[in-house]
Amino acid sequence: MSRLKQLFLNHVAQTSPAPLALHIIRAQGTYLYDADGKSYLDLIGGISVSNTGHSHPRVVAAVQQQAADYMHIMVYGELVQSPQVDFATLLASQLPPALSTVYFTNSGAEAVEGALKLSRRLTGRPGIIAANKSYHGSTTGALTLLGDEYWRNAFRPLMPGVRHLDYGSDTLLEAIDENTACVVLETVQAEAGVCTPPAGWLKQVKERCSEKGALLVLDEIQCGFGRTGSLWAFEQEGIMPDILLLGKALGGGMPLGAFIASREKMQALTENPVLGHITTFGGHPVSCAAGLAALQVLQEERLVATVAGKEALFLEKLKHPAIKAIRSRGLLMAVELESSAQVLAVIGRCLGKGVFTDWFLFAPHCIRLAPPLSISEEEIEKACRLLLEALDAG
Repeated sequence: MSRLKQLFLNHVAQTSPAPLALHIIRAQGTYLYDADGKSYLDLIGGISVSNTGHSHPRVVAAVQQQAADYMHIMVYGELVQSPQVDFATLLASQLPPALSTVYFTNSGAEAVEGALKLSRRLTGRPGIIAANKSYHGSTTGALTLLGDEYWRNAFRPLMPGVRHLDYGSDTLLEAIDENTACVVLETVQAEAGVCTPPAGWLKQVKERCSEKGALLVLDEIQCGFGRTGSLWAFEQEGIMPDILLLGKALGGGMPLGAFIASREKMQALTENPVLGHITTFGGHPVSCAAGLAALQVLQEERLVATVAGKEALFLEKLKHPAIKAIRSRGLLMAVELESSAQVLAVIGRCLGKGVFTDWFLFAPHCIRLAPPLSISEEEIEKACRLLLEALDAG
């Protein structure tokens, strides 16, 4: 074992008993490069973070310029910082008018926490409805929403007032009542293995929320920024949330999250009490500069318009007897195999072939495909060929 790996294991807090522990020293475009010079075609994209590719020159230049101008100068919300203003303005221009005010956070999980506070503050109600097999983060409030007892149980007691019901079910619809502050749902359930809602179901949820005076909070932390083939996945459902949650690709590779609502709703956090929600580093100017540049790249290079064709190419090329099914919404794809053991074996063989992929929390029998949206057709064909070779070797 190398000295650096041993120090990694000794001094960097671990998230699993067996981390991959690859020593990556550079990332560019769709590739990662390790300390031995080996390249890996990245089919994870930092878990839907690197939508414009790794180290895009425009994003790197924005980070360098902003770091040279200033970094942290004051807690969030008190000073006019142009990276925050410019990015919030561009985001608002790409959203419905009722989603006009952005509260930047450090991460998607913190955006979830802010949305929960805002929902209870606006409605004065305690009840929250979430879905089974949902993933919203690991902070205490977000963990309470997380839809699987395996991950929740060790950390009880958690936040009271949360009910978990099946995504896409009539039972969840019927549970929304006058006690419900908000319903928190992923527009596409990523960690469940890319589960999409039944046609029209999210519209029914929105209508039921409006009828009962509850708020609909949509989590697009994984599926936003073009991942599903439209800038926002909710556009495909013909609805608009009351509060939108963003993260991952929001910062263009830098840490950043956001919850977004109308200015009228967001004003509730400014008084009674004052500083009703506060963060020191949320909306960090370097992260906002990176996110602004990344969204501009996404638009100017028209990457979202390429997603449907690239999805179709993956589906065309990934044909193998070991593949039970492929569920996809754009370039968020779950390749279902027989078992989690088979998936882990294939992931290991893919690493040997220079392909970096992963699995899903609630669907460990599925291989995750969420490459940068900038992946080329040639790279897709290469990735599929090597994946099929890894399946053949089993």
